[in-house]
Amino acid sequence: MRGLIRYVHGRAAALPFGYPPAVVLPGHACLVVVSAVAVVQRLAAEVADWTLVGGLLTILPVVYLLVGTPNPDSGRPVGVAGCAMLGTSILLVHPVPNDLAPLILVVMLAECAAVTSVRASLTVAALAALVPTAAAAVGHLGYGLPFSLVTVALGWATGFIIRTQLRSFERERQVQAERAVQAADDERRRIAREVHDVVAHSLSITLLHLTGARRALQEDRDVDDAVEALTDAERLGRQAIADIRRTVGLLDAEPSKVRPEPGIDDIVDLVSDVVRAGVPVTYEVDGDARSVSAATGLALYRIARESLANVVKHSPGTTALVRLAIDDGVVLTVGNALPSAAGAVEPGNGIAGMRQRAELLGGRLRAGPAGDEWVVRAEFSPEPHDLLPTPGEAR
Repeated sequence: MRGLIRYVHGRAAALPFGYPPAVVLPGHACLVVVSAVAVVQRLAAEVADWTLVGGLLTILPVVYLLVGTPNPDSGRPVGVAGCAMLGTSILLVHPVPNDLAPLILVVMLAECAAVTSVRASLTVAALAALVPTAAAAVGHLGYGLPFSLVTVALGWATGFIIRTQLRSFERERQVQAERAVQAADDERRRIAREVHDVVAHSLSITLLHLTGARRALQEDRDVDDAVEALTDAERLGRQAIADIRRTVGLLDAEPSKVRPEPGIDDIVDLVSDVVRAGVPVTYEVDGDARSVSAATGLALYRIARESLANVVKHSPGTTALVRLAIDDGVVLTVGNALPSAAGAVEPGNGIAGMRQRAELLGGRLRAGPAGDEWVVRAEFSPEPHDLLPTPGEAR
């Protein structure tokens, strides 16, 4: 039984719009039932046996489904329509009371309209309408011609509705697939940005500590200062490894259990690491940091880290000021004096990543020279979800 179900699934998969067997099988089953009833009616009326050939012709599409080629471009709808119209015409040569033979056209048109173009199905419907019209002209139609034509139109409309719905489902599946690909691309870019931020900052600060340790040993012969610098470098290196593992762990199917994401309160530790590495940095905060959401706080932390890494990389030996102003909105400014030998600075991946972080949260970021300084300014507008209740406020 399971093998038969898999086989039918394979046959139905060749149809356009991904028709499931639940749509294909009932149509063919209905065609067989109606044809069988039409034949039985004629056997009971003792009509000429050769007219029963019409019943056999109408069920040929079912045989075609089971043993024929599954190629949907092989003319299958034409074969279904031709067999049904020819078989119905033969059956109507000898009409019987309460004849169900005209219903064969209804089922045929429903299947044909469901798998072919509108133009093709309308052409088949026009040809099918000629069958009851010709039968009525020679007096072989038990039902009235208007009723028969209405049923023919109803069969076409049923198939057209099924086709329209399944086309909509197919388009929705394509849209979902495109969204999945886009989400995967966005996730890869986000992970690449995270790794870039971690490596750029941690390596820059670690190299400063290593430089300080080398100078302490080479020039001052100060072992204590060298050990302190190496200890800080080791700590930052371990932290960078942990961050990279956490970031790469996002590629796993299951979420990894890691420490919480850094936020606005961690900017202080960030600045302290840079200061201990020998870069003079001043940090100023104006406003209540508790009013900043976790998402915005994470973005501010990442932007501050990338900006300080750029200071260490592009402007070594200069002073820097990190200022966070929280009022109606949130503004983070990181400025450093441009060295006298500095040339034109080309925006790199770091600045593009910072700008994208800000824009994802509805903010904006500007980076560039301002007088004799290089300034990175990130602005976030206040939003209801960014504001937390202060103590004493109603929750």
